[in-house]
Amino acid sequence: MPAKQPKFYSPADAYVKATAFCAYQERTQQEVREKLYTYGLEEDEVEEIIVRLIQENFVNEERFAKTFAGGKFRLKKWGRIKIRLELKARGLSAYCIQKGMDEIDPEIYWDTLLELADKKNASEKEPNPLVRKQKVARFLLGKGYEQDLVWEAVNSVNEEE
Repeated sequence: MPAKQPKFYSPADAYVKATAFCAYQERTQQEVREKLYTYGLEEDEVEEIIVRLIQENFVNEERFAKTFAGGKFRLKKWGRIKIRLELKARGLSAYCIQKGMDEIDPEIYWDTLLELADKKNASEKEPNPLVRKQKVARFLLGKGYEQDLVWEAVNSVNEEE
């Protein structure tokens, strides 16, 4: 089967497609820009459409950051480090990243960290408590939680036993 040929759109048609793309879910400028280039548009046409999408509030990176950070924390229980790195990788400004981080309540963050530590500790079959602590800590660090908080949570969970 031959490779699928990319479709080329006029700037007007590309704008309509881009509004649908942005209306479906929050997008960053970078994601929209990449999508518009797949439509065979020139750089100036792409930038013109992006400016229009921003003016019409289809693209709002601060809103994206808030939605993304809140969602990844609540649903996937990611830590601040992982969320911040992911937002940075998506090309967001430091201001937008900070706005996203502000969506995470510190008390709920700590409670979530303790809950994850407790669950992982309970499910871990390792008989050696030091090795078990290490495994729980590695799991939490992989989720993107800060090292000092991870060790505080791991020690707190192990004191309860």
